[in-house]
Amino acid sequence: MTEQRKILVTSALPYANGSIHLGHMVETVQTDIWVRFQKMRGHDCIYVCADDAHGTAIMLTAEKLGITPEQQIANMQAEHQKDFADFLIGFDNYHSTHSPENKALSELIYNRLKANGHIAERMITQAYDPEKGLFLADRYIKGTCPKCKTPDQYGDNCEACGATYAPMDLIDPKSAISGATPVAKESKHLFFKLPEFTEYLREWTRAGHLQEEVANKLAEWLDGGLQEWDISRDAPYFGFEIPGEKDKYFYVWLDAPIGYMASCLQYCEREGRNFDTYWAPDSEAEVYHFIGKDIINFHALFWPAMLSSAQYRTPTKVCAHGFLTVNGKKMSKSRGTFVNARTYLDHLDPEYLRYYYASKLTAGVDDLDLNLDDFVARVNSDLVGKVVNIASRTAKFVQQQGGVLAPEVADTALWQKFVDASEPVAQLFEAREFSRAMRDIMALADVANEYIATQAPWSMAKEPGREKEVLAVCTLGINMFAALMTWLKPVLPKTAAAAEEFLSTELTWRNATLFLGGHKINTFKPLMQRVELDKVNQMIEAGKAPAPAAAPTGWLAKDPLAAEIDYADFAKVDLRIAQIIAAEPVAGADKLLQLTLDLGGETRNVFAGIKSAYDPATLVGKHTVMVANLKPRKMKFGMSEGMVLAAGPGGKDLFLLEPDAGAQSGMKVM
Repeated sequence: MTEQRKILVTSALPYANGSIHLGHMVETVQTDIWVRFQKMRGHDCIYVCADDAHGTAIMLTAEKLGITPEQQIANMQAEHQKDFADFLIGFDNYHSTHSPENKALSELIYNRLKANGHIAERMITQAYDPEKGLFLADRYIKGTCPKCKTPDQYGDNCEACGATYAPMDLIDPKSAISGATPVAKESKHLFFKLPEFTEYLREWTRAGHLQEEVANKLAEWLDGGLQEWDISRDAPYFGFEIPGEKDKYFYVWLDAPIGYMASCLQYCEREGRNFDTYWAPDSEAEVYHFIGKDIINFHALFWPAMLSSAQYRTPTKVCAHGFLTVNGKKMSKSRGTFVNARTYLDHLDPEYLRYYYASKLTAGVDDLDLNLDDFVARVNSDLVGKVVNIASRTAKFVQQQGGVLAPEVADTALWQKFVDASEPVAQLFEAREFSRAMRDIMALADVANEYIATQAPWSMAKEPGREKEVLAVCTLGINMFAALMTWLKPVLPKTAAAAEEFLSTELTWRNATLFLGGHKINTFKPLMQRVELDKVNQMIEAGKAPAPAAAPTGWLAKDPLAAEIDYADFAKVDLRIAQIIAAEPVAGADKLLQLTLDLGGETRNVFAGIKSAYDPATLVGKHTVMVANLKPRKMKFGMSEGMVLAAGPGGKDLFLLEPDAGAQSGMKVM
């Protein structure tokens, strides 16, 4: 056994703005298999991760849901951790980038960058939403392409013709958030002086930290000239404020990778370990980042440059993987192939997917295809038909003779093949060549099954006086099964645990080919069920997006937001006359007024987005129409207990519906 290594492993931080899907699982399964392998080899290996919890998108989602950003990220983190746990991902620590550890480390690293002269500041002009009071990232601006005139294109490139342009070059640009026309506005921004690290990065990217194809791609960027990296964002923004600056926040991609360090710090403080062991410049520990190929620039250019300037060690290796396709195509909600982790778990065993991914994963960055027919066939053939079958065919004959394995090896040459395979399989795991490891393991499973079929202990057992031969053959079969399950343990931890119960021993790499002679085993119980195609189809159906509503006709077709509903649905809406008895602005809200409504003896609190059109003092005493049976909605500012009706294009042209004189509070609108 080699000397014990100290290893820190991370996988990319999932964004706290959506659910985990099967594309995410490619990475965490790959990482988890590698970590479990290292632990089985006896190394001190820890696996940390966190939710990426900052940015405009999270702020806007929380606002849309009527909750705080803190509530949004807490909800998503709980969901993420449950999904990962049910996929048997064995994190040693799972944290959040919105944490005191990350705040302290982000400020420390920024201050060191600044002290070293690696932070620049200058004024830049950006698109600004005057109604929302927010600088707009490119993805929040839509308009008509200035080159091919295709409408509804995002602010950086056209999906129709492929043209790239500045957001303000769009024809009739609109904010995707409010619909307002963006204006150009100047603001001071802070930049990390990445070009000053060009020569350092030329050397670092060729020093064995990256896959060759990744290093070649980065060489193109380095030769093309690096640009300074904008690390600041203007308020309003959900994140950490930049020390010494007013209304400036760290861009999410500055503090996200620092989240690896923050999660490690929390782990070290909890477990009584030394953080510097992993992150000091002279650290002898190994640090591995597993990431998707789409975020290479952040991890292999910005990140090592920042760490170098801030006097921290850089990663030992950045391991990039490709994207997931399903049935040879990009994941699709309409086809049901954009499958969330929870949707999969509702229908299928997580170990099926863990094995299938392992059978396709390499050390390269090629995309991985989840072919559903192949998925069913391969899991059933390899795991059920080959590996588990070895134990199920032999265990009962051992039990018939007292459950104690024979002391001798029935076929030493055959067993030697398994002994000789253990270290080469280990080297494939170490190199992340999981698909080759699975092929070699299954080839040995074929050899084992061929031996058992040739010896046919079921036939031999019918002949008096051959009990010892039967036991010897089945003992070798059980030992070959134990070796195979040992090598598959990083991939199939749950099945391996059940196999350990059956074998009455712990499966460790050191003992993978230690022959269990004279060893008592327990009664065999089924270890794995076959994949049912019906359940795969049910999963796909469950993952399909709802069919779009039928296209409206007549006057409805003039309004793209309108769609017909049944009378029965409309009849459920309880419209009532209400008198506004109090109205006041809502602190911290640009559009909202807080209205207290009298429904004839009962009062309701309602938040209404009409601040742009009404002075609250002029509303008191007026009657209006409200939806009285709308389910109360918890908002950041309190509980809203209904909805008032208004019409108009927005802004100042927004009009509350006012009933004729003589209408009484509480009266039902027919």
